[in-house]
Amino acid sequence: MKIEIDDKSGFCFGVVKAITKAEESLASGEKVYSLGDIVHNRVEVQRLESLGLETVSHADFLQLIGRTVLIRAHGEPPSTYELAQRHRLKVIDATCPVVAHLQKVVVEAHRKMQECGGQVVILGKRGHAEVVGLTGQVAGDTLVVERLEDLDTVDFSRPVYLLSQTTQSLELFDRMKEEILRRAADPAKITVHDTICRQVSNRNPHLQEFVRRFDVVIFVCGRKSSNGKVLYQTCLAHNPRSYTVEDETELQPAWFDNCRSVGICGATSTPKWLMQRVAENIARLTGSVTE
Repeated sequence: MKIEIDDKSGFCFGVVKAITKAEESLASGEKVYSLGDIVHNRVEVQRLESLGLETVSHADFLQLIGRTVLIRAHGEPPSTYELAQRHRLKVIDATCPVVAHLQKVVVEAHRKMQECGGQVVILGKRGHAEVVGLTGQVAGDTLVVERLEDLDTVDFSRPVYLLSQTTQSLELFDRMKEEILRRAADPAKITVHDTICRQVSNRNPHLQEFVRRFDVVIFVCGRKSSNGKVLYQTCLAHNPRSYTVEDETELQPAWFDNCRSVGICGATSTPKWLMQRVAENIARLTGSVTE
C-alpha cells in the first residue's frame, strides 16, 4: 500500500510567522504568553507549551504586568493593544500580514459607508478570533454574515460594502456577492472587495484533485480549526472514504481494509511533522511504506 503526504498541506505563512516568533522568544529564555491558542491545533499548542509558551485570555492581563504577550496570526482589535499598554505588557505582534491589511481595509470601508449612509458586511464566522479583530477596528456596527440566509439582516435600500474573513470559501463569497447584487435597490451602490487569502483558498481546488487519487484519505486537523472544517468537507465531497483525526492515536485499522493507497493532508493550522507522524503510524498499522 502506498502512503503519500500532500506537499501543499500544512501551515500557511501567517501561522509560520507566529510560531517562529514564539520559538525565537522562548529560545532566548523569555516567558511568553499567547493571547488565545497560537494555532487551532491542540497537538502543536502542546508542543509549544512544552517549550514554555502559556495560553492566556484578556482577563489575565492584570496578572501579567510587565510580561511578554504574543498576538497570534488572527490579529486583535486596537482595544487589545491599548489594554496591553495600560498593563505595561511587551507585545510580540504576529498578526498575519494578510489579516493586518484587511484590518486597514475595514477601517477605510467603514469610513466610506459612513459618508453615504451604507453598511459594511463581512462574510465570516461570528466569534472567530479574526472576525472579532476585524469588527473591533471600528466603533460603528459591522454586519457579519455566515450564510445566504443571514443577508436578511442587510438593508438593501442602502449602499453595501462586502468584505470577507481571509479564510472563507471563494465559492460562498461569490454566491454572497451575486445575491447582494440581485437584491440591491441600486446595484451601482454595491462595493465588493475580495479579501480572501489565495494561499488558503487555492488549497480547495488542489485538494479536490489530490483526494481523488487515493482509496482512503486521512485529513489531519485540530477540532477548533474553521479552515480545517471547510477543507475536510472538500475531501469528503470528492472521496467518501475520507476521515479526520487530530493525531495518530485516532486512526482506526478498519479504515484501511481493501486499501491500496492513502493520501494524507491537513489544514493551514496542521504542522508537517504531525502529518508525518500520522503517515508513520499508518505504515506500522498496515505494514506499508510512506512517500
